[in-house]
Amino acid sequence: MNHAPPPPLPLPRTAEVVIVGAGFAGIGMAMALRRAGHDDLVILERADAVGGTWRDNTYPGVACDVPSHLYGFAAHPNPDWSGVFARGDEIRRYLDDVTDREGLRSLMRFRTPMLGAEWDDVAARWRVRTPSGEITAEALVLACGRLTEPLIPEIPGLETFPGPLFHSARWDHATDLTGLRVAVVGTGASAVQLVPELARTASHVTLFQRTPAWIVPREAREYTDAERARFAAHPDELARLRDDLYREGEERFASRSGDAAASESARAIALAHLGRQVADPALRRALTPAYAFGCKRVLLSDDFYPAVASDKVTLEPSALAAADGTTLLAASGRRVDVDAVVLATGFASARQPYAELVRGEAGTTLAEHWSEGMSAFASTVVSGFPNLFVLNGPNASLGHNSAVLMIEEQAAYAVSALERRGLTADGVLRVDPAAEHAYIREIAAAAASTPWLSGGCRNWYVDDRSGRLTLLWPGTVDAFRRRLSQTDGTEFTGTPVGARGKEST
Repeated sequence: MNHAPPPPLPLPRTAEVVIVGAGFAGIGMAMALRRAGHDDLVILERADAVGGTWRDNTYPGVACDVPSHLYGFAAHPNPDWSGVFARGDEIRRYLDDVTDREGLRSLMRFRTPMLGAEWDDVAARWRVRTPSGEITAEALVLACGRLTEPLIPEIPGLETFPGPLFHSARWDHATDLTGLRVAVVGTGASAVQLVPELARTASHVTLFQRTPAWIVPREAREYTDAERARFAAHPDELARLRDDLYREGEERFASRSGDAAASESARAIALAHLGRQVADPALRRALTPAYAFGCKRVLLSDDFYPAVASDKVTLEPSALAAADGTTLLAASGRRVDVDAVVLATGFASARQPYAELVRGEAGTTLAEHWSEGMSAFASTVVSGFPNLFVLNGPNASLGHNSAVLMIEEQAAYAVSALERRGLTADGVLRVDPAAEHAYIREIAAAAASTPWLSGGCRNWYVDDRSGRLTLLWPGTVDAFRRRLSQTDGTEFTGTPVGARGKEST
């Protein structure tokens, strides 16, 4: 159920661990810590509810593109998902439910953003500033997500557009777009879900496409009442379904990462899907990517192409270049008069806003440390930032399987690392810079031949300052689990070797 904003709770002055963010990563981290006996926790959340991405993104048609029974915590299977792919509002309710079942709500401080965090080397503590005061912590977990700050393009004249104008991640529900001429800027994951919904109600939709996407069939369907009842009555069947979905996801890695045969097979499926749904040859050409399959995020949809091919949508196969009043100018030179503009332009994913707020040893900010792209040993810990853990950040995203699986592996690694503090003289975990650099080289070697770097496109997986792959993990979930299980504590300076416990994997 939806929760009204809770009454303000006082902010304690100290905690063992402060977690920033109450989405999947923050909740997953708190669950892992509590199971390991760490109860002195505080979760800071800038909004008034849990949910992260699924709280913020409420545009028409928002849904997950990972199968619902794989997009959840292993300890909390949900037999009641409405269909093969869950809607955004369902996922938010699921996170609310997990929060209550785990008893985490009392740990959360809503409407309490992190204004800054500084490492105090003398006290060996993090000092975290909030509007409610300062809290000191032995360890700090950044579970802020990677799709949090909308990317607003700098388009001349757009700031003076007189009609409704908003980003898809900040949907204005007070604005009724019914019967209006709507421009949608962008053809990524949000636009592919949004455009068919707008086409049903707007008088017309103009879609500005800078680069087409590879799109494969979604094959979505609703679960029947009988199926949901069977899942509830037979948890073993639900567990087998999750295992099957996991294996299917792992098999997709080959086509996304550049395996020649797998990529060609997936590309043929995408082209056949386009051919079946778009009859006009010119429109098909405009919707056909000129880059390698997998170079950009592969999208899933059964209704995007039919919407674009209908008389309710006009595809403008070039970027939005400028705005003059209610007239939009495309890079092609075409002029379009519209009543409203929706920016489906993605997020500031490679340069995380929270990085400016965090200062480690010697006063260096995380943004400065990441000036040539995000990096972290084990995709989780950063040199120069003691007792800091970053979830869902550097090289922890996936293009083929569920991100929740990665979060759970990172949380297990973080718990294991925290248990090593007793092996150090001051209880502080300092990452060896050499270990972080070696990990960067591992990532670079694994990514070198993939379409993400050599596929002929620009994508949000790569940092444009260095050309490094900084968002995606260039391997399977199995490979990530194995890599983290191989850590033995030597990534931390002054920490004796001690094998990572099997229970944390």
